[in-house]
Amino acid sequence: MLAVVKKHRMRVRGLTLVELLVTLVILSILAAVALPYAEVALRREQELELRRSLRAIREAIDVFHEDWRYGRFSSLADEVSDNGYPESLEALVDGVALADAAGTKKRYLRRIPADPFADSDAPLREQWRMLGYEDAPNSSIWGGEDVYDVRSTSERQALNGTYYKDW
Repeated sequence: MLAVVKKHRMRVRGLTLVELLVTLVILSILAAVALPYAEVALRREQELELRRSLRAIREAIDVFHEDWRYGRFSSLADEVSDNGYPESLEALVDGVALADAAGTKKRYLRRIPADPFADSDAPLREQWRMLGYEDAPNSSIWGGEDVYDVRSTSERQALNGTYYKDW
């Protein structure tokens, strides 16, 4: 009887090679399914971040122009173009002196947002393609007079088939 118990214990110990192979196959199938999903989820998050950044900069440009239009600051300020748009993205961060007795400055952005698809080593200003008020809508060259709009510099294609540089 003791010999039968010892044999039974020896057979129960460990996993067979077939069981290990089946487990590895199942894990590799799960990994093959999960990896593309994780890549798409990361790309979607980056696209959302790009949309947020573009919206923040564009809203700041619009508020800047509205303040100029209603005379909230001098149209002769160094940060303002003849068309009432900021001369650079830095003007949105540095701010403009308001036309009040206190001489306070109004800042439109806390910082220039990063483009998630741009080269991360590039300065934030160079991560964006700027368009001036008098530039053609699909121009790839900035006239340098003012900042009317910004776009991504990325040549990559988005998940929906458009290009980030056209957003």
